[in-house]
Amino acid sequence: MSYIDHYSLTAAPFALTPDPRFWFESATHKKAMAYLGYGLQQGEGFVVVTGEVGAGKTTLVGLLMERLDPARVAVVKLVSTQVEGDDMLRLAAQGFDLPTEGVAKAQLLGRIESYLIDRAREGRKTLLIVDEAQNLPVSALEELRMLSNFQSGGRALLQILLLGQPEFRERLASPEMEQLRQRVIATHHLDGMTADEVKPYLEHRLGVVGWNGRPQIGDGAARAIHAASGGIPRRINQLATRALLSAALEGAELIDSALIDDVVGDLSADQKAVTAVPQPLAAAVASEVVASEAVAPAALASAAGPVTAAVPETVEVLRDDPRTDDHAARITLLEQQVEAQEAALRRVLTLMIDWVERDEAQIHDLPRARPA
Repeated sequence: MSYIDHYSLTAAPFALTPDPRFWFESATHKKAMAYLGYGLQQGEGFVVVTGEVGAGKTTLVGLLMERLDPARVAVVKLVSTQVEGDDMLRLAAQGFDLPTEGVAKAQLLGRIESYLIDRAREGRKTLLIVDEAQNLPVSALEELRMLSNFQSGGRALLQILLLGQPEFRERLASPEMEQLRQRVIATHHLDGMTADEVKPYLEHRLGVVGWNGRPQIGDGAARAIHAASGGIPRRINQLATRALLSAALEGAELIDSALIDDVVGDLSADQKAVTAVPQPLAAAVASEVVASEAVAPAALASAAGPVTAAVPETVEVLRDDPRTDDHAARITLLEQQVEAQEAALRRVLTLMIDWVERDEAQIHDLPRARPA
């Protein structure tokens, strides 16, 4: 039985995939949304939002896109790569659903301008969202700045929202970014949540998936999660998922600070192990454990030895195995047989959960364009 079934939840409450359903309005996220609202009202220039990996930028933008009226705002989102200026123009044009193959730069700019004018005539603003802005070279940022100069009737035709990691804020402060910096009308850096916000955040996400108070979240556990995560939502989610799994395996009805300390210790050990394992060994471990899926529960005890022998202290994240719940049940059975074997397989399971959820997040964030 998975922790979801054990605690009568309807879904995983702390999946790493950004989902606006779980939006939690912490102080820093509320301020970010206010800055976005102000910037969009201005209808011109750049709005910049930065934050650590996992700080909630993608969720913030997802919520923003849900709230915007498509009849009033045409929105295109790009996830940037390290492309130079001309390629950035082509990415933007493709986002506007314009043909780009074999088109010269001057003609491409003309098509983009015509597109923006057509949207303005419809009474619609055009918002271009560019994620991972810290990866963009100066030439690409300069082309974006030039696009922001398009006007009609004294009004800007395009507004640009740049999302980036903290280093982009540092780049923006450099002398070479002076012209672009002058076009920034609003900027905000997403900090981590405060210690007082972590417990309400945990309970909010649990509430979205039908939490009935089981398990309880102790105040000490919330403080320990904040200390270990820095208040970054994705790190909190990672710790909370492991805590729920551990609590379910132990039959606990309270997540306390001692359990979180154990989870943090396991996570630290697993991260060190992942960085140390050679790739061929990782493939062998993944193959051995996946092969053990066919072992019937009744024969599991006899199979425990070979499986455990294949699980060294250093183990790579298992890949492409959605059968997390079956592994959880298998671990429970192994725990009844040999405590040492259970500990080894438990590390494999938690690593696999992280990989599967991280893979889902990567799929969610694949470069894509939304036609207006």
